[in-house]
Amino acid sequence: MVAWLQDVSYFFGGAFLANAVPHVVSGLMGRAFQTPFAHPPGEGLSSSSLNVIWGFINLVAAYLLILRVGNFDLRSAESAIALGLGALLLSLPLSKRFGRFNGGNLQG
Repeated sequence: MVAWLQDVSYFFGGAFLANAVPHVVSGLMGRAFQTPFAHPPGEGLSSSSLNVIWGFINLVAAYLLILRVGNFDLRSAESAIALGLGALLLSLPLSKRFGRFNGGNLQG
């Protein structure tokens, strides 16, 4: 497989991995959190159980994109950067979006 296609896979794997974290953590804490299944989608709250399920779906997608495509090696700077950029570039806009609902957009 062409190396850049593997990096694209690792990029999106990083995005799915980053997206899994708040859903699994919120669910395990018993807290409702936004999901695509809420009303309105991405703004309303979903149950803690649905968040755990959605988080684990994201973990499965991350696993498939990171560990089942090519030979991901965390010691490879190229692979690690691709994964890290995917996580970062998804996390920053989502922190702003969900900060509206959860008090994270404080000016200080």
